[in-house]
Amino acid sequence: MVISQKDILAKLHDALQSEGVVYHKKLNILAKKALGGERIITITGDGPETSNQAREGDYIVQNQTKAGEQYVVPGEEFLRKYEPVEATAADGFAEYRSLGEIVAIELTAERLHQLDLPEEFIFRTDWGEEMIAKEGDFMGGPADLSEVYRLARKEFFETYSR
Repeated sequence: MVISQKDILAKLHDALQSEGVVYHKKLNILAKKALGGERIITITGDGPETSNQAREGDYIVQNQTKAGEQYVVPGEEFLRKYEPVEATAADGFAEYRSLGEIVAIELTAERLHQLDLPEEFIFRTDWGEEMIAKEGDFMGGPADLSEVYRLARKEFFETYSR
């Protein structure tokens, strides 16, 4: 069974609002403007997470974690969330600093049970692809709780701090 992102957000909304912790990215990211049509598969330390096809003007982002996971961010959203730190390198990537914060909670066994979710589940993202989430991961999103996404446990601790 695949759950919609809207339904996952509805299930997590109250917990994110009352128990969610505010985090910011402690690592800068690498990014380059997409040409359009690039298929990006996000692979974390525990395997494939999701995929997305970039459109012209989107940004391909690469986290500076051990996994070096990549993902697509729409152009306007990227420009609101990041500022340049270092000039573009020969491979087209430049370094950026995150300007925002997220609210996140851990998917503990108890929380999954309370939400009637299995220890591993799949939900459909707002861009139409499937994303896996597992017990021990974090679920989070912007402070306005307009969306929610998976933050793989290992990469979460490499990337974020309170």
